[in-house]
Amino acid sequence: MPRGPPGAARTGTIIGSEAAAPGPAAARPGGTRRRSGMDQALTRGRAAYAQCAWADAFDELLAADRAAPLQSQDLERLATAAYLAGRETEFLGALERAHDAHLGAGCCEPASRCAFWLALHSLMAGEPAACGGWLAHARRLLEGRDCAEQGYLMLPLAEQQLRLADATAAHDTAERAASIGTRFADADLVGLARHVQGRALIDQGRAAEGLQLLDEVMLSVVHGDLSPIGTGLLYCSVIQACRQLFELRRAGEWTAALERWCERQRGLVAFTGTCRVHRAEILQWHGAWYGALSEAARACEGPRAAGEQAPAAAMALQGDLHRLRGDFAAAEEAYRNASRLGLDPQPGLALLRLAQGRRDAACAAIRRVVAPSKAPLERARLLPALVEISLSVGQVDRARDACTELEQVAARYGTPALSALAAQARGAVELASGQATAALVALRQAFETWRVLEAPYEAARVRLLLARACGALGDEEACELERDAARSELERLGAGPDLVQLRAHRDSKALTERERQVLRLVADGNTNKTIARLLALSERTVDRHLSNIFDKLGVSSRAAATACAYERRLL
Repeated sequence: MPRGPPGAARTGTIIGSEAAAPGPAAARPGGTRRRSGMDQALTRGRAAYAQCAWADAFDELLAADRAAPLQSQDLERLATAAYLAGRETEFLGALERAHDAHLGAGCCEPASRCAFWLALHSLMAGEPAACGGWLAHARRLLEGRDCAEQGYLMLPLAEQQLRLADATAAHDTAERAASIGTRFADADLVGLARHVQGRALIDQGRAAEGLQLLDEVMLSVVHGDLSPIGTGLLYCSVIQACRQLFELRRAGEWTAALERWCERQRGLVAFTGTCRVHRAEILQWHGAWYGALSEAARACEGPRAAGEQAPAAAMALQGDLHRLRGDFAAAEEAYRNASRLGLDPQPGLALLRLAQGRRDAACAAIRRVVAPSKAPLERARLLPALVEISLSVGQVDRARDACTELEQVAARYGTPALSALAAQARGAVELASGQATAALVALRQAFETWRVLEAPYEAARVRLLLARACGALGDEEACELERDAARSELERLGAGPDLVQLRAHRDSKALTERERQVLRLVADGNTNKTIARLLALSERTVDRHLSNIFDKLGVSSRAAATACAYERRLL
């Protein structure tokens, strides 16, 4: 793969040599004219390549290649331009031809490097057999050779070890590759290897160390030390690692840097969709929902690189935003589109079912996706929804277990947003258990973190819980202050379903948390005897709670109370 320029400065190929001379023109009448046309196209193609004009570089180099076959270094340039312009078939074809040309000339090291990129592409495309074949071939080419390419061949192994949850082995393999890269002054190899080490440290629970190493790698990326494909891959992988850790500030900083880099690459298709999805996520976190919807829509439009997952992720993100704004039909369509593109749109779809009042479907969906999830950070993405849905159906013990697990993940990785999610879950569980004082402590912690992280929607939702905690403790003035502040922010955001629930709380004359639990169980069709058993209460106490519920809702039967609860979104 060519070492193309991240800016306009780097024009060499991966083996660091000058571009080879053009091949001979066809020995037939008109050959001179064809040679002249090929030379002009090749000159223009190299110039466009140097200027990071990838679509132009691809067109010109392809035209030159059709006039007379390109030599190996220019084939590598053609492969790079094809990849960045979103032409996967041409990328693979040019790279295989570059490999063959190097091999035919007896140049085993550059041939093995081409084989490495073909192996990495196969690995990312989910083709382990092809990946293994290219790696075995490359290793055979390098037998007895001491070169940087030996380090490159360790990287797919390290990636596979990460996927198999063997972070220690992945770290050690990447360390050996990085040492080789340092010895041969190969910036791409060092950057790619160090980034694998950083992710391995994160998987080991050493998040602070891992993030520091990723930051170090990104300094080289931003400085322009790496090839264009290496640059794009590292931007996307590091941002993804930050997202998994809920490291919102780092993700935002590197997303802004990626956006600037993409803007400098004319005709760039690869990485642009992913960049827009990341930007949409950051905008959502900061409460710019309309801007987030616009960016997510752009990620689904125009040309895109083959195999890119950005459109599916963008659809799921649109589903989340439509759900939060109360456009359930649009959310449903977006989630279905994400599913058609191969992405399971959870936990968003489960939360949509909850918002629609389809609590059984919500419970079934969230249990399905949580059950097989093993990686702690993947579970952390799902556990807050499990807490919310479990509490909505009165399953406090299940919610408490999920909350405890979330707290353990947050303690292991230690990032602020994870800690805030855990504290928010703890506050909700304590409220449902009638422990308003304990809830207040956790919720204050969560609110302060969301405020510092500039996450207004999460902060507003915590304030709603704070209002309930203050009300349960008899501080009606504090309850109203928290509720008014939450209402103001939710109105600014356009969070329709939350505003409906807020009005329902007001209209219902503030049912207590225990009354809500009883009402949920009544809505599920449980008898007073069953409710008493589930909540460890006497039947007389359940009768009293039910009488209070009827008075506050202004109804006279269980069926009417259930209908009122659904209408006012009390459940």
